[in-house]
Amino acid sequence: MEIFPAIDLRGGQVVRLYQGDYDRETVYDADPCAVARRFRDAGARFLHVVDLDGAKDGTLANFDTIAAIARQGGLSIEVGGGIRTEERIRRYLDLGVDRCILGTIAVRDFEFTRRMGEAYGPKVAVGVDARNGFVAVNGWKELSAERGVDFCRRLHQAGIRRIIYTDISRDGAERGTNLDLYRELMTIGGLEITASGGVSSLEELRALRDMGVRAAILGKALYTGRLDLAAVIREVGAC
Repeated sequence: MEIFPAIDLRGGQVVRLYQGDYDRETVYDADPCAVARRFRDAGARFLHVVDLDGAKDGTLANFDTIAAIARQGGLSIEVGGGIRTEERIRRYLDLGVDRCILGTIAVRDFEFTRRMGEAYGPKVAVGVDARNGFVAVNGWKELSAERGVDFCRRLHQAGIRRIIYTDISRDGAERGTNLDLYRELMTIGGLEITASGGVSSLEELRALRDMGVRAAILGKALYTGRLDLAAVIREVGAC
């Protein structure tokens, strides 16, 4: 299983939100590059970076910070948050980022998403963030009318292969991840699923690995010390 420690950026700082609420933010570090180096030194090969400002308002507020992280090298980086044009995909890939994550635009412009998947293949993934089972957009502030699992089926039919699925109710809460949800997603043959939101124990990670989930994103549990990244990689990682 690929293990992705997460860096969520807001105003150039490393933060975590509670269940996607921008008013319930905890700042963990003012130096994102140092955090990325610590993850790398613990044995990580992968890194998940989210521009929370970009997710909320579509800006490139944290572009320079992400560029600085990429310049350090040693990590395969995926980036999400506010990536809504092909030009922005190209800018991130030109930095050396390995994968761009489409979120809101995947719901608002499905044909664009299909075309980007066709053009960039594994360098494009779709982040499906769901609250109460329904897809959320615009930094998780708005709910669509489509169930997350149904949306994943549509994405699969359109040729998208990598899905990063977050159960917002579990995100940042350290209450455990939604294993039943991922079991359902694994019935969609051919999708590479990344589990995100609430992963907080080795037992959960083993269960996700054993059901065939491709990757897992670790956030708050790393920052609070509930999970040790080196131990996770040693026990369940493929990195």
